[in-house]
Amino acid sequence: MTLSKNKTATVFAISAAALYAINVPLSKLLLINVSPRMLAGFLYLGAGVGIGVLLGIRKTQNRLADEQWLDKKDLPYTIAMIGLDIAAPIFLMLGIANTNSANVSLINNFEIVATSVIALVIFKEKISRRLWAAIILVMLSSAILGFEGTEAFVFNKGSLFVLCACICWGVENNCTRSISDKSSEEIVLVKGIFSGIGSILIAFIVGEKPPEITYMLAAMLLGFVSYGLSINFYIMAQKNLGAAKTSAFYSVAPFLGVGFSFIILGERPTFQFYIALGIMIISTLLMIKDTLGNEKLYNGYVHIHQHKHGRIVHTHEHRHFVYNPMHIHNHSHAG
Repeated sequence: MTLSKNKTATVFAISAAALYAINVPLSKLLLINVSPRMLAGFLYLGAGVGIGVLLGIRKTQNRLADEQWLDKKDLPYTIAMIGLDIAAPIFLMLGIANTNSANVSLINNFEIVATSVIALVIFKEKISRRLWAAIILVMLSSAILGFEGTEAFVFNKGSLFVLCACICWGVENNCTRSISDKSSEEIVLVKGIFSGIGSILIAFIVGEKPPEITYMLAAMLLGFVSYGLSINFYIMAQKNLGAAKTSAFYSVAPFLGVGFSFIILGERPTFQFYIALGIMIISTLLMIKDTLGNEKLYNGYVHIHQHKHGRIVHTHEHRHFVYNPMHIHNHSHAG
């Protein structure tokens, strides 16, 4: 992994967080005229349609030659991803509709914990002490940010919905990580179309009515930006950073969401906001140092191999970047 790839992946992860952050305040406005399940469905449908258009444009420009596409062996992860992406946004919209912004900001950060623990226990991703410290600081910052009096910490129905959404997304983040070497646009297209249609069908089943065309298009546009582009950037970041580390960078999303709420909903920052800002800056610096600092652990060296293919013997120069020079690996040769 080169330093430039690490930096680019970091930018993708933070951009994903910023694009998603605008979702909460704008969704809160849309919920005045759109039911929660319908809104969840059209948000994801907008993401799928928007990314599908971009994918079509890239195809006409012959820019898809190097893409790896989903295949049969990816089916279990793809099905799990779709199911979880039907449940998670519905839970989130129900949470936004049933609790205050302090609870949403506070509980939303549980996604970091869920993603990291699953990545550690099931997928065996290594999580450094520095990264754990950053995660704890983000949680502390969000707790301070969400504190608006004792009632901000009441575990009400809305908080439970947001917690369920975070758990779903924690599992889903790791499922997506397992197929993140495939086309990120195709993954978002599949996520958006199937999860969106699934949510809308559930909305019809429970008796919700479709919104007016204006609000429908507004929801789809918001979905394209906050879900489509955000998920696309998230997956691109995962290719190099892994699920746990990408999730750590993505953890600034709730913090940015509060900032957008100040602008969009007219809320004003309180004293604890500035305390949270300081802690969040420290945690972000720890994440960046943890990510980019690992480059120092790599040892690059060049050596010569001799290979035999049938009756042909040849040598060639080969460069490796590894954590430990004492390693064993396989080679494959074509042609």
